[in-house]
Amino acid sequence: MIDQSYQEHVTRNSNIINDILHCDKKDGSGLNDFQQLPTDIAVRIPKVGINEYRLPINVKNKFGETRGHDAVASMYVSLDAQKNGVSMSRLCRILQEMAMEDAVNLNFFKTILNRYKSELVDDPVKDVIDDAFIKLKFNYAVKQKSLKSDNWGWQYYPVAISAKLNSQNQFDFMIELTYQYSSTCPCSLSMAKQYEQEFASGKNTEGSGVGVPHSQRSKMTCKIKLSEKVESYYIEDLLYLLKQAIPTETQSLVKRVDEQAFAILNGTHPMFVEHASKRIYSVLNEQEDLKDWIVELEHIESLHNHNAAAVIYKGIAGGFTADKIF
Repeated sequence: MIDQSYQEHVTRNSNIINDILHCDKKDGSGLNDFQQLPTDIAVRIPKVGINEYRLPINVKNKFGETRGHDAVASMYVSLDAQKNGVSMSRLCRILQEMAMEDAVNLNFFKTILNRYKSELVDDPVKDVIDDAFIKLKFNYAVKQKSLKSDNWGWQYYPVAISAKLNSQNQFDFMIELTYQYSSTCPCSLSMAKQYEQEFASGKNTEGSGVGVPHSQRSKMTCKIKLSEKVESYYIEDLLYLLKQAIPTETQSLVKRVDEQAFAILNGTHPMFVEHASKRIYSVLNEQEDLKDWIVELEHIESLHNHNAAAVIYKGIAGGFTADKIF
């Protein structure tokens, strides 16, 4: 006996094929527009759209704008239960038009999401789509001055900016940025100095008299959600906070004097991943512009064949949590 649900599936699929082959809906050019047909499965889709759409963008900063960033976009809208599909090309066209006309900032995202909600509606009984989403990922280049010498280089930060506009017109705006720094192990530093003192006093004759504490390249990925009251916010604003918390940022161009200065800087700020977590917590939690935030940290160990890692967050009701990382 054939299962009834399976038979219903076969019948439904047959109806879909028939609709495709004998579509009575036409677009402006007279071609079949299957998307405009009613659906046989009345299920709402929370997010439907496009991933990995590439385009060049310009980004507003505190001093003007930087141009020609190679960005990757993800764009979505919600789909009502009775709808059969959305115009994917319209998502791309609206983003391209906006990117040609204006540089990326907070209002850029608001405008695009409002256009998605109104221009993709395709429903005579609705004025707007319920929800719209967009994310742009790109590498943000900043000139970084050398610590001591009269030189500079380019520092690149992986950035993702995402925004959502829901059916109540609540606008959520988030920036995610990866920041690389150096971390010197306090325990290793202490033992190296202890050894050097013992060697100098003759108590220890092992080695050369010089102990080198282990340091490693480390990184944190910080995601912030802005308060609804914020009218403008720049990537540099977030960078300033991260540098304030963890000043031992990796360098893009160094001469010998810069390398020595970096060694001194690391010796001044030794840290476990726990120390780095608490320092970033202290800085970010003082910011009234930030409604919520979460930071993932990883110290890519030079001593061990494993890494030290941590997750810390603001801790508001309904906000980011470490559970959402895994």
